[in-house]
Amino acid sequence: MSDAIKHECGISLIRLLKPLEYYKEKYGTAFYGVNKMYLMMEKQHNRGQDGAGFASIKLDMDAGERYMSRVRSIAQQPIQDIFAQINNRINTTLQEHPEYENNVALQKKNIPYIGEVLLGHVRYGTFGKNSIESVHPFLRQNNWMHRNIIVAGNFNMTNVDELFDNLVQLGQHPKEMADTVTVMEKIGHFLDDAVAKLYKEIKKENVSKKDASPLIAERLKLSKILKRASKNWDGGYAMAGMLGHGDSFVLRDPAGIRPAYYYHDDEIVVVASERPAIQTVFNVKFEKVKELDPGHAIVVKKSGDFYIKEILPPTERKACSFERIYFSRGSDKEIYQERKELGKLIFPQILASIDSDIKNTVFSYIPNTAETSFFGMVKEAQNYLNKKKEEQILSIGSNISKEELHKILEVRPRIEKVAIKDAKLRTFITQDSSRDDLVTHVYDISYGSVKENDNLVIIDDSIVRGTTLKKSILRILDRLSPKKIIVVSSAPQIRYPDCYGIDMAKLEDFIAFRAALDLHKDANTMDVVENIYKKCIEQVHSKDRDVINYVKEFYSPFTAVQISKKIGELLSPDDINAEVEIIYQTIENLHLACPKNLGDWYFTGNYPTPGGNKVVNRAFINFYEGKNVRAY
Repeated sequence: MSDAIKHECGISLIRLLKPLEYYKEKYGTAFYGVNKMYLMMEKQHNRGQDGAGFASIKLDMDAGERYMSRVRSIAQQPIQDIFAQINNRINTTLQEHPEYENNVALQKKNIPYIGEVLLGHVRYGTFGKNSIESVHPFLRQNNWMHRNIIVAGNFNMTNVDELFDNLVQLGQHPKEMADTVTVMEKIGHFLDDAVAKLYKEIKKENVSKKDASPLIAERLKLSKILKRASKNWDGGYAMAGMLGHGDSFVLRDPAGIRPAYYYHDDEIVVVASERPAIQTVFNVKFEKVKELDPGHAIVVKKSGDFYIKEILPPTERKACSFERIYFSRGSDKEIYQERKELGKLIFPQILASIDSDIKNTVFSYIPNTAETSFFGMVKEAQNYLNKKKEEQILSIGSNISKEELHKILEVRPRIEKVAIKDAKLRTFITQDSSRDDLVTHVYDISYGSVKENDNLVIIDDSIVRGTTLKKSILRILDRLSPKKIIVVSSAPQIRYPDCYGIDMAKLEDFIAFRAALDLHKDANTMDVVENIYKKCIEQVHSKDRDVINYVKEFYSPFTAVQISKKIGELLSPDDINAEVEIIYQTIENLHLACPKNLGDWYFTGNYPTPGGNKVVNRAFINFYEGKNVRAY
């Protein structure tokens, strides 16, 4: 994506089902789980680079022995920093105590981080300072083992104020109004309640206080706790957690907005945000890795028994389509095919833009993640040419000469790697004029790749703000002297904020919004904009379920083609010679390409939860009032 937007967080939960001695015997190390967690987090590195965290729990430890460990980092390379700290601690301890080397029991007792239950998190913060306090996993401590809870997630809640008030009504005093805190404290409240009730029941059985603890852990119904805690959550989430005694879980939101996949065998249960991470790290086939159903939780008891249970009734499935377009790794079997399909389906619009003149057109992509959709686009161009060649050959018939045949067959799509990103370049100068000059050079071009007066087609994943296009890419592509530059977005126009985990919060950041605003000004219909603002204001205090997305009315007077044309005008630098056209994917084709992931609220405004409508209206109010603040 030429316009960098922040990614989503990624989670990984690993539960070892055998004693640590088993992994030492079979794999040569009792740190098997730690090693696998490192790989799981690195394989989901694309999901987060602001920070990373790791936590582990040891089963069946004696009182006074440390059974929980946690380490977090906001270093430049946080995953490597975390595991460097872990390895240093392990190696130092083994050097000081050589007797631990082949004694797994002593390793478990004396070395932190080794354990049977492990939780990893890679973070891309949606807002706020990137402080260590903001990095998952979060820990809620208690002297009762089963009241300790460690939570990490890929989520954003739209109703944090409501959740905060709920905690206050319960008599709690939350330390801050953040969804991470409110979610953990909500789970913690019902965990405390469940433990207290179980303790009362077990006391009636004449069991001692000491002996009650293992019975509480055994009888604790984590699925019931999650059902009570998540009752009022509004957002997209894949929430993972561990209890101090060893139970663990991952819960997915009812609309399936945020992804979660799992795999299990007789050695391990593993859950992650991405299927390829599990496939690669554990060397298992695509079919073996299952998707966790929306509204369901996978729960692993301390005993190693696990089950999947419905926690909240699933709603209409609205799995995030941006996962398929951009966020998730393209190595997933289905995502790879879907991205190719996105390139294929947009080709007819490209063909119309170049007047079917493939011979004088160069096809390329903006590095690096658009490469797969580029393959789909080029393959469709080849299919188109093959049909044309067939028609030409058949029209000439058997009298065709060898030279004529070669001339027809030689025509093929011209593909080049035109734009190359200079990853080492840093725009460190703060003065606007100097900075803009540096931004222009973020990309290099392959000189000679395009002939003068050729059409140049460049495909990108999506065009969000268009800043990099205007300040850098278009200017530098113009140096190749093409007749026309067609910038193709494999995703539709981004028109609305995301409030479920992606950092897209302000309407005025979107080039599609700015284009529609200009169209309103051109048409002298700014009264429509004012009326939308008034409607949004009127329902500020309405219940979430009664709120309507009035921002749809902002776009409704204009067609997608009109908005795309205006975007082309806004993004064309004044000093550019080539004609510029912007082409976006259609909503219909997006759904054809990604039939299982129909979450499209950032394109259509059809939010899957009531809180989404409240957020988008608040974003419009902020825009209209000139407030440069987030809507959630």
